[in-house]
Amino acid sequence: MLSKLIPLVFLLLGIGAGVGAGMFMAPSDDSKTQDAPQVEKIAEDRAEPVDVASSEFVKLNNQFVVPIIRNERVASLVVVSLSIEVEAGMNDRVREREPKLRDSFLRVLFDHSNIGGFDGAFIKPDTLDVLRRSLREVAQKNLGEYAIDVLITDIARQDN
Repeated sequence: MLSKLIPLVFLLLGIGAGVGAGMFMAPSDDSKTQDAPQVEKIAEDRAEPVDVASSEFVKLNNQFVVPIIRNERVASLVVVSLSIEVEAGMNDRVREREPKLRDSFLRVLFDHSNIGGFDGAFIKPDTLDVLRRSLREVAQKNLGEYAIDVLITDIARQDN
């Protein structure tokens, strides 16, 4: 009788822990209202509005692999895929400048890794906004006014 009761107790404890964790990890109502000003702030970063119809997206061919170093060892790897939004017809210019762009993007990603940007909950909007802004600045330095934005199309971390 007791041997049948123990699994039931563990089941109830597991369900209770799952519900408790879900309630604890759920976003609060305050976080929903805090996101709106950040979106406005990012939109204000743009000097002039961009006509979406006059832009195109260029997917960079290969993914970026960024090691996360802890105690002089590779503790994790972050894999990032990027696309660049450019003015229409600038696809060839991006392809011509891709080696330079990849080098600049890798520098930004390595710097972001070194300051702990990929530690913990690295996909939080605040953390990714800093990375997006840095990537956009580098793209605009390399491509000039033709670069509109840099999109993170895929991101994953593999811990060792």
